[in-house]
Amino acid sequence: MADRGYPTSTYRLQLHAGFGFSQAEEVVPYLSRLGVSHLYLSPVLQAAPDSTHGYDVVDHTKVSTDLGGETGLVALADAAHEHRLGIVVDVVPNHMAVPAPEYLNPRLWETLRLGRTAPHAHWFDVDWDRGDGRIGLPVLAGPLEEALAADELTLDQHGGETVLRYHDHCFPLAPGSDTSDLRSLVTQQHYELAGWRDRNEVLNYRRFFDVDTLIGVRVELEDVFDETHAILLGLYRSGVIDGFRIDHPDGLADPQAYLQRLRDRTEGAWIVVEKILQPNERLPTGWSCEGTTGYDAIRAIQGALVPAVGPDLDKRWRATGGEPSYQRTELGCKRLVLAGLLQPEVRRLASAAVAAASAAGESLSLTAAQAALTELLAHVDVYRAYVRLGVPADSEALARLDGMHERAVESRSDLAEPLDVVVRLLADTSTASSPGQDLVVRFQQVCGPVMAKGVEDTAFYRWHRLVGLNEVGGDPLALDAPDPGSLHTWARLQASHHPLGMTTLSTHDTKRDEDVRAALLAAPERLDGWDAVATAVKLLAATCDVDAPTAYLLAQTLLGAWPLEPDRLEEFMIKAVRESKQHTTWSEPNEGYESRVSDLALESLTAPVARALIAAQDSTELGVAATTLSSKLLQLTVPGIPDVYQGEEMVSPALVDPDNRRPVDYRLRETLLRRLDDSAIGVRAAEDLSEQKLWLVSRVLRLRRDQPDLFGASAGYEPLDCPSPHLLGFLRGGRLATLVTRWPGRLAETGWGDAAVALPPGQWSDVLTAATHEIGPDGGRCADLLSRLPVALLLRDAM
Repeated sequence: MADRGYPTSTYRLQLHAGFGFSQAEEVVPYLSRLGVSHLYLSPVLQAAPDSTHGYDVVDHTKVSTDLGGETGLVALADAAHEHRLGIVVDVVPNHMAVPAPEYLNPRLWETLRLGRTAPHAHWFDVDWDRGDGRIGLPVLAGPLEEALAADELTLDQHGGETVLRYHDHCFPLAPGSDTSDLRSLVTQQHYELAGWRDRNEVLNYRRFFDVDTLIGVRVELEDVFDETHAILLGLYRSGVIDGFRIDHPDGLADPQAYLQRLRDRTEGAWIVVEKILQPNERLPTGWSCEGTTGYDAIRAIQGALVPAVGPDLDKRWRATGGEPSYQRTELGCKRLVLAGLLQPEVRRLASAAVAAASAAGESLSLTAAQAALTELLAHVDVYRAYVRLGVPADSEALARLDGMHERAVESRSDLAEPLDVVVRLLADTSTASSPGQDLVVRFQQVCGPVMAKGVEDTAFYRWHRLVGLNEVGGDPLALDAPDPGSLHTWARLQASHHPLGMTTLSTHDTKRDEDVRAALLAAPERLDGWDAVATAVKLLAATCDVDAPTAYLLAQTLLGAWPLEPDRLEEFMIKAVRESKQHTTWSEPNEGYESRVSDLALESLTAPVARALIAAQDSTELGVAATTLSSKLLQLTVPGIPDVYQGEEMVSPALVDPDNRRPVDYRLRETLLRRLDDSAIGVRAAEDLSEQKLWLVSRVLRLRRDQPDLFGASAGYEPLDCPSPHLLGFLRGGRLATLVTRWPGRLAETGWGDAAVALPPGQWSDVLTAATHEIGPDGGRCADLLSRLPVALLLRDAM
C-alpha cells in the first residue's frame, strides 16, 4: 500500500444498495492492475433508504447496512490492502437527512418529539425563535386544513408509542399531547406542518442549498463533531480508512476550524475538500488540507484546450435569440433564486442584520435589510466570502466584500445607505453581539447556495454558447481568450501550494463527463458539421414548437454524447429545461412544454439529424481523439493526485446525474486491459479510442505508483517552450515530459512542419508507445515525437 498520507492516484466508486462493499471488493484486483493506489468511496455512513449517493445521512453511529455494514467495509479494506491499495472516504459534515418516515433519523426524531430542550436539539441549525419554538416542516401537498379535512393525517403506532402519520411521513408526539382532537393535536407539537408552497414562510432550519430534506448540522460544536465523526475516526485509527474527502465545506460555520480539528484528531490524515474555486481565486492558506477535489483543474485544463472559435460561436449563439451576455444571464439567475428558492435564507439573514444593526447602534429596517442583502448576494462571485469571527478580515477577503458592495451599489444606488450598513456589519468580525456574529457566519453559508443554484443550476442551463465550458467551477467565458498560459499559472501554484491536492476531469456532480466535454471542444473546429447538426435540430424544433436556444442545447448534447439512447437523452433534456427555470420548473412543471421537448429529443435521434451527426462525427474523429487523450494526460500528470471517476478509464460519454451513475462494466474493462497488457505491440493493439484511453490511463497510473518521485511534492512544474500553438508541454521532476496537442482540427490542415519543443538533451523513451528519441541541443521535432499518438509522455534515461 502507498504511504498512508500520500495516494498516488484515486478511483471514485459510487456506492449504493446495488453496488455495495462486496461488489467493490470484486473489482479490487482490476483496479490494482489499472494502477490506482486508493479506492475513493462515496459516503459510507447510514443514509436514507434507497439512497443512490449517500449524502443523506440519517445515522452517524453506524456504517451503512445497505452497503454491507462495518463488516463489509472492513472486508473491502482487507482485500484492498492485499492488493496494496488504500481507502479514502467521502465525509458529509454539513447536513443530515430529513427522511420519510422521520424516525429513520434518531437524533431528529428525538428533537421533533421534545423540541429545543431535546438532548440533541443543538445538533441542528434551527432558528427556534423564528418558529416560536417549533421546527417548520413544509411536507404537505397543500395547506394543513386541507390535509385535516381529507383525513390524510392519522394517528398510528410506532415503537410502542402513538405517532402522527401523513402518507410516508411519521411524526412523534410531544409528551402529554392530547390526542382527542386531531386539529388541536397538531398545534401542540414541537414542529409545524405546512404545505410545500408555504416553505418560504415556515422553514426555519438551514438547508443544503434549497433541499428541504437536508437539514444543517452544527458540526462547529465540539460534541457534535465528536459524535458525528466517531465511527470514521475509529476506522481511520484502525487502518480501515486512510484519508478523507470533505463534502461542501463552504456550508460550515467555520471550515478552517473544522479542518484543523479533523487534522488534529487524525494526526495528519490526507484531506481534500470539495471547494469550488472561481478564476483567480485560491484556497485559503489557513485551511488545513492538501487541496481541493479538483474542479479548478478541470477549468485550467479546458482553458488550455478550448478552440480559437470564439467569434464564430458567439455569432451562432446570438442567432438563436439567446441572451448575448453571460454576465447578464448569471446576474439575472442569481436574482431569480434569491427571490424564490432561497427566500428562507434571505429572510433569516435580514432578521439577523436588523438585530445586529440595533446592537451596533445603526438604523436598519427589515425591508431595507432584505433588499440590501438580496442585492449584495446577487453580486457574490465566490462560494464563500472568507471572513471569520474573532479574526481580523484579511485584505483579500475585504477586497472581495468591497467588490460585491461596489457592484451592488452601482446596480441599485437607491440601496446605497442600507448596503453601507450591511457591509459594515459583515466586516465586523470582532462583534460581540450574538446577532452580529450570526449575520457574519450565515452570510458565508448563503454565498454557496447562491452560486450553486444561481450559476451551476440555472445560468449554466440557459447560456449555450459552448456548453462544454458550463461546468462546475468552470468558466463559460474561456472561449473568449484561449490561453495555455492559464494552465501553467494554475499548475505552478498547485505545485507550490497544493502538490498533494486532487485533480479530476469527471465527478458524480459534473454536468457532462470528460468525454462529452472533449468532443464539444473538438467539434467547433469543423463548423460545417457543427452547423449541419444545429440546423437540422433547429428545423425539427420549429415543427415541435420548441424555442431555438433549447434546440441549440440539444444539438450540442448530441454532438458531445452521440450515440445516445432515447431515454437518456429525454431524461437529460427534461432536467435541463427544468433547471433553466424559463419554461418549466421542478416545482411547477409545464407538461405541455416538456412533452414538446421530449418529442424533439426523440425525433432528433432519427434522420436527418442522425445523418448530420454521423457526418460531423466522421469529420471530427481525429480531433476528438486528440482532445480526449490530451485532456486525460494533462489531468494525470499535472501537479496533484489524479482521480479517475468510475468507468472513465475508457470512453463512456455521460451526462449529468443520474446518467453519470449508470453501472460500469468492469468485466469488460479487465478483459480489455489484460489483452492490451499481453499484446506485444502495446498501444497499437488498441482497436479504438476507448482502448487507447484505457492504455494511457493504466500506463500513467502505474508509473505514478512505481516512480512517485516523478510526480511528488518535489517534482515541480516547468512549462516547455515550443513555437507551435498546437503543442502544450511541461516537465516534471526534471526528466518526465508531458506533450499534448491543441487545436487538432487546424493542425490537420497545416501539420507540424519543423516545429520543435525545447527538451533537455539526452535519450527519452515514450511511456505510451515505447518509442525512443535522441534529443539534441535543438530540441525534439514535434512531428517525430507525436507521430504515433497525439500525446506523448517522455521519460529521460538516467544520466
